[in-house]
Amino acid sequence: MGITPYDNQSGVSLMHRYRIFNGYQQYNQQASFFPAGAKPFFPATANGDSPGYSHSHKGDPTDFEAFRVMELRGKYFLAKRLELNAFVPYVMNTSQINGRQLNLSGLGDVTVFAGYHLIRAIETAGVQSRLIVGGGLKLPTGDFRRGEAPGRRYPVLNQPGTGTTDGFVYANYIGSYQGLGLSVNGSYRRGAANRFEESLAPGVTAFTNLFYRLPLNQNWQLYPSAQFFYEKTKGEQFEGRLTGEHAMDNALLGPGLDIYYKNLSLNTSVQFPVYTATTDHPASAGRLVIAVGYSFKQSRYLLK
Repeated sequence: MGITPYDNQSGVSLMHRYRIFNGYQQYNQQASFFPAGAKPFFPATANGDSPGYSHSHKGDPTDFEAFRVMELRGKYFLAKRLELNAFVPYVMNTSQINGRQLNLSGLGDVTVFAGYHLIRAIETAGVQSRLIVGGGLKLPTGDFRRGEAPGRRYPVLNQPGTGTTDGFVYANYIGSYQGLGLSVNGSYRRGAANRFEESLAPGVTAFTNLFYRLPLNQNWQLYPSAQFFYEKTKGEQFEGRLTGEHAMDNALLGPGLDIYYKNLSLNTSVQFPVYTATTDHPASAGRLVIAVGYSFKQSRYLLK
């Protein structure tokens, strides 16, 4: 929702995320942020697969997996210290394996969660601090049953939805002194299985932003930043047992720039891998985020 230390600003934003995996580490293949055939914003076709598509990794250097999400996000403060959030994603996934491509697009899994501002020292001189703790649910609203023909489903991670209800908890600390600030966010997710007994193992993520505020005038502000992202999960599970597929242990680092004009915002960031655990799947090659938003200050709340 942006890295700016906020003072009870509700708002809406439209965010696009592009995540790319390619290059097999065991064959010493180099990862590319924009491999041939991978479009960062929209796939070549919304849905459908090439004749003969099979999700079988054989070391083809042209293989890639691209995950794109266009997400409508909303934040509303129910009370001065209590915020409610909802994310509605439109998912566009592409998997190219052995020269054949699969594209699946559609409504993804909606996320709802609440956060409580445990520490809200934002009106003090010198260091300002916020500590937000909360949790929520990822709901099984996306389709997870698509296939080429009856009895043949596409791989679960290529589906727009997962069919699982996942719960998560998180904590976010934001501290700033004069123009320099730090935001640290950590979360833990755990999910149930879908009707096919598929699920993801519990996962953790961490996100850190080191940013600096550059006010240009009363209306314009810039926030350049360095952003670090880490994720870890043991991957897919079937009937409660790990399958060994799609385990991830990745760390990414890169620059970001947030631009604010009055109540409007443009948030941008890109991260590249600094550590990727070796697997027999295409490796993490990077992550791109672009968002536009509008925020408004609240003077009244539903709860006191």
